Amino acid sequence: MEKIKLAIVGVGNCASSLVQGIYFYKDKTSEEAIGLMHWDIGGYEPNDIDVVAAFDIDRRKVGQDVSKAIFAEPNCTMVFCEDIPEIGTKVSMGRILDGVSEHLVNYADKYTFIPSDAPEPTRDDVIAILKESGTHVLVNYLPVGSEEATSFYAECCLEAGVAFVNCIPVFIASNQLWADKFESRNIPIVGDDIKSQLGATIVHRMISDLAKKRGVKIERTYQLNTAGNTDFLNMLNRTRLKSKKESKTEAVQSVCETRLDDENIHVGPSDYVPWQKDNKVCFIRVEGKLFGDVPMNIEMRLSVEDSPNSAGVAIDAIRCCKLALDSGKGGVLYSPSSYFMKHPPKQYPDGDAYRMTEEFINGFREY
Repeated sequence: MEKIKLAIVGVGNCASSLVQGIYFYKDKTSEEAIGLMHWDIGGYEPNDIDVVAAFDIDRRKVGQDVSKAIFAEPNCTMVFCEDIPEIGTKVSMGRILDGVSEHLVNYADKYTFIPSDAPEPTRDDVIAILKESGTHVLVNYLPVGSEEATSFYAECCLEAGVAFVNCIPVFIASNQLWADKFESRNIPIVGDDIKSQLGATIVHRMISDLAKKRGVKIERTYQLNTAGNTDFLNMLNRTRLKSKKESKTEAVQSVCETRLDDENIHVGPSDYVPWQKDNKVCFIRVEGKLFGDVPMNIEMRLSVEDSPNSAGVAIDAIRCCKLALDSGKGGVLYSPSSYFMKHPPKQYPDGDAYRMTEEFINGFREY
């Protein structure tokens, strides 16, 4: 089978973990592999992905081979596969647009972005790179709040005939106008806002779903998160958080027995702690009533390395997009989107989404 030719927008921590993972599993067998939801998806294994194009705006990454750029500052995620050979794909200058928040100038270079002075590409330039590289799938890792920049790359994918995996909370797959564009061009899209492999959102959803199934009435809940990566630094600008808050909140609300009033649910990024680096710490509290109207509450703390947690899902979303391309299926891939993303066009309980995704993988069936 041919390799999956991948383009990456935003060579940050998540891209670093994804690329490391491709090489980490290169010499593994299915029996030896740990930490994957799927070893084989339609004949594609983790190392059947080649990064053939990449875009970033940081001067420490632009012009560098991807194998070097993924370890450049301000990236701070855990290095679990450092022996990555030169890939032969250099990071191209991307379009800045709204990808860099103005408050980042107040922080030291090692924590933030340093925009390159290289010329920014035109729409035609990006389309040409995607076509000339033979890109099959583009994964979007832009910073939260990059509405204009995400739309720019989504349009480029439509023109180049490239599948789109939208890992950030800018609503593309879950926006009917965009969904119709991908459907009309018969181009697959998975989105929006990636769920981590075992992160705050999926755990919070499972607790809420368990309460519903066990007859417990949830009355109020919160989810507080801290980390020290550029994602959390970027999100200190609260004006960029509207879609992120909506995405994370709806992911939890959608599995509750009844919707909670806004004042009784708080889900979202909370603060930036530089020394945590890519370690994300989540605090979840759920309060409710059980038999006899007797009160109960759950409190839990979850600590995860944020970017590998994301890459463990992205590596499946990419392969599902390639399956769709191989089978001539375009438009929103509803089953993978519901399982892999926080804000899919159609929300399903995670058990149903899992079953539907397995059916999609095994038979290319869609719902």
